[in-house]
Amino acid sequence: EGDVLFLLDSSGSVSSYEHSRMLAFLSELLQPFSLGEDQVRVGVLQVGTEPRLEFGFDAHATQSSLQGSLRNIKPLRGDTNTVEALKVAQERVLRPGVPGGARAGLPRVLVWLTDGVNPGDISGPMAELREEGVAVLVVSTGHSNYLVLREIVTAPVENHLHFVDIDDMSIITDDLRDAIIELIRAERLNVRDISTNSASLHWRPVLAGMRGYYEVRFAPLPTKVPGASSTAKLTGLKPDTTYTVTLIPESNEHTFNALTTTFTTKPEVLSPVVVTVTESGATSVRLSWGPLQPQTVRDYYIEYSALPRGELRTATVDRTQNSTLLRRLQPGTTYLVTVTARHASGKEKAMSVKVCTEEGKGADLRGMIHSLRRSANPAQP
Repeated sequence: EGDVLFLLDSSGSVSSYEHSRMLAFLSELLQPFSLGEDQVRVGVLQVGTEPRLEFGFDAHATQSSLQGSLRNIKPLRGDTNTVEALKVAQERVLRPGVPGGARAGLPRVLVWLTDGVNPGDISGPMAELREEGVAVLVVSTGHSNYLVLREIVTAPVENHLHFVDIDDMSIITDDLRDAIIELIRAERLNVRDISTNSASLHWRPVLAGMRGYYEVRFAPLPTKVPGASSTAKLTGLKPDTTYTVTLIPESNEHTFNALTTTFTTKPEVLSPVVVTVTESGATSVRLSWGPLQPQTVRDYYIEYSALPRGELRTATVDRTQNSTLLRRLQPGTTYLVTVTARHASGKEKAMSVKVCTEEGKGADLRGMIHSLRRSANPAQP
């Protein structure tokens, strides 16, 4: 996912042929991307005397729609007012929260296609975009000032600054597409394995091969993670609570954007959720329950009595056990059993089940003998 805005030089210094070659390049570049609200969104802003937004991020959700719009874009001519176009990009397109603007929390990328002729003082506006978290890439088809352009692109320069002849733009298609994908992937901070009290952070290791570290800002005190890492474990969380975490790649070699995400832990599920009979005999039954929660449960309290009004008996089971054997029961009897988990937080969760003991062999034998006696003495009541 990500929002990619193409700043297309369409002033009088760009011929109709050059303009058509740039659009053909964009068409090929964007063909493999999946478009839509949950995928990549694309916008095109043309540079002229007055900049014109050809279409914004919410305009196209299919390739056929996007490709049709690209074929219909006409050049603007006029002056190369790049500074004004960057103002429009910053305030109306790449800013999250404004109507038709970028999506909050997702990567934003600006790709500038220019012939390099008189772009104006762009260093300041480009710096502001980068400070706001927008990644900047440049493709120049003319004799641009390398020293100026290398200062405005997002590091690393060798991946994000391309000089190419207008007739040879296709040779950088794969490299530029890969650079866009890398930026989108690198700027995603994912949260996985979310439980009631923990979660795992995952990110693309942008510092791999460099000297540096990641700073995880989450707890009252930030923690540092080695530069070769791509994951971190967050523990000691509270159930059903929303957290915001920020990951900052730190390196003296390059400057990277801070990554921020928000997640909510799962609601607390108090044990027991299920109570079952796993073994049953004439004078005993084995009772099991789950899930086992030794980190939060102090102990389990078992209450059981024969129905309808038998003597109440109790037992206490250690928090590390999820079953117990109830002995000295009456054969052929129904019992009401209640398992209560007493949690360290002071909460209690109880669940009750009815269990039946089997008919005892002794009882069956006594019944058989009694029947035989009645058969042998039919007059006996």
